[in-house]
Amino acid sequence: MKNKERIRQRFLKDALSVRLAGLAADLNRVASSARRATGSEATLAMLEESQYFIEWTAGEVAPEVGEELVNLQVVLALWRRAWPEMEKSQRQRTLLAVQAKQWSDRVLELALA
Repeated sequence: MKNKERIRQRFLKDALSVRLAGLAADLNRVASSARRATGSEATLAMLEESQYFIEWTAGEVAPEVGEELVNLQVVLALWRRAWPEMEKSQRQRTLLAVQAKQWSDRVLELALA
């Protein structure tokens, strides 16, 4: 992630609900990017960014929400690790796209709660 500290400082200026909505938007972009056979580096970068967004947010939410976010962070880490191989498969790209959209919807629910 380029300029991680600058991004972190900017991200932390927002209210918690705005940060969660930003994470949801990032996950939605992962879903969109994963569907395409090109742009795999962008998908990888967004997976990483989403992990950082969770890291910077999970400690400020209710414990059960934090647990849910940390579990998502682990899954994102697994996808990041597997992505260089998985991106070659339309089926795997579709799976990530579907999952990322579901995660995005769930995090948006948390943001609006």
